[in-house]
Amino acid sequence: MKKFLMGFRYAFKGVKYAFSTQINFKFHSFALLAVVVLGFGLGIDRSDWLWIVTAIILVLVAELFNTAIEVLVDLVSPGYNKKAGVVKDLASAAVLLTAVLAFIIGLFIFVPRLL
Repeated sequence: MKKFLMGFRYAFKGVKYAFSTQINFKFHSFALLAVVVLGFGLGIDRSDWLWIVTAIILVLVAELFNTAIEVLVDLVSPGYNKKAGVVKDLASAAVLLTAVLAFIIGLFIFVPRLL
């Protein structure tokens, strides 16, 4: 049981690291708060919340994987390496596509209510 509980500690440590070192993770975290406030303010329904929560979690998970990949690449390739740059760019592109998906979901849910 102790190992199980320690796993949560390590996970929260990872989130704290991402929040304290990654500007994009901070941005997405604050966007999360804004979307949640807007969702409650507009009274979106349960199925829309499912889409919003899914989009939020996907973006944050993508950011965490991107951060993990960046840290690992910096560890194994501290100097400039073209392929290391490609790996980082690919991880960043995954975050971008996930954020675009979240934005589109947000448009479908919030625009009709705002109009």
